[in-house]
Amino acid sequence: MRILWINHRDPKHPQAGGAEVRMYEIARRLVKMGHEVTVVSEKVDGVPTEDEIEGIRVRRMGGRATIHILAPLYVKRRGRQYDVIIDDVAHAVPWYSPLVTKTPVVAQIHHIHQDILRMELPKPLALIVGKAEETIKIYRQFIAVSPSTKRELVERFGIDPSRVAVVPNGVDHEKYKPGPKDPNPTVLWVGRLKRYKNPHHALLAFKAVKLEVPDAQLVIIGAGEEEPEMRRLAKRLELADVHFLGRVPEEEKVKWMQKAWVLVLTSAKEGWGLAVTEAAACKTPAVAYDVPGLRDAVKHMKTGLLVEPENIQKLARAVTLVLTDDNLRNALAEGAYRYAQNLDWNYATERFLGVIKHVEA
Repeated sequence: MRILWINHRDPKHPQAGGAEVRMYEIARRLVKMGHEVTVVSEKVDGVPTEDEIEGIRVRRMGGRATIHILAPLYVKRRGRQYDVIIDDVAHAVPWYSPLVTKTPVVAQIHHIHQDILRMELPKPLALIVGKAEETIKIYRQFIAVSPSTKRELVERFGIDPSRVAVVPNGVDHEKYKPGPKDPNPTVLWVGRLKRYKNPHHALLAFKAVKLEVPDAQLVIIGAGEEEPEMRRLAKRLELADVHFLGRVPEEEKVKWMQKAWVLVLTSAKEGWGLAVTEAAACKTPAVAYDVPGLRDAVKHMKTGLLVEPENIQKLARAVTLVLTDDNLRNALAEGAYRYAQNLDWNYATERFLGVIKHVEA
């Protein structure tokens, strides 16, 4: 098959995240299976406009806004060259490929943005983007990354459930596997430092954790616009054992996932929460908010703990419990590891391919 995959970012984008990991892992496997994959994404400074990553052809054009004009124009001109088009709606606004081509199109949806738009954007822009997201109903076939996302597509946008296939994320078990734990109780937070991910909640909870576990440390991996405020908050809270590592090479991220005693995720919503699965493969359980996506990645009292969203006290108590109760932590770590073994990118690719092979124009 000749596959066109449209997404804002490609794996070399400096802000690439879970959506781009998923695209890369599935696309490179499709290439190994003999399929052709072309990715259209926005330009990146210092990176060629035409590139190849493990056989994946990458065409970069426009910026964050203008790509929404250039990508449909590309589809209109060249859409017939492809057997199927993946409109990867990772940032709320659809790509509208079905309006400009007769080539079959599948929309991949990570999570519904309606609730978090007001957290990230000025009110007028949030309203506009929210209305744009509602137009995803133009697509006939969807791939959702989690049952939570499928549920929201059905309940919030009235999408026929038969049109939504769930293809969960996987994990690279060659990279993410158990390793030695840090001698000090280590709490890990991983993600882009965005407002909707509530990274400051981790700091506030950690302040309470330190009262019970004085030798605990908090390691924060990721960068974003919230970082300056995070650093100021850590200083105001007089937290000396907080380490801001920024964006790190994947090898270093793996090491911290192995060393951590617990991963903390504080997002208001996720498509899945890929960091949860990666950490689980390293035998590190998670404490996360009980929200869409994260409740799919974390099985309460089996692979980690789910707590009431935005309840800092409950978040702190759950983290403290995992750090201090060796039996519970070890049981959760084993459960997380076993759960992660069932999540594999090869399986995800087979499922993904099965969906796009049967889509109709």
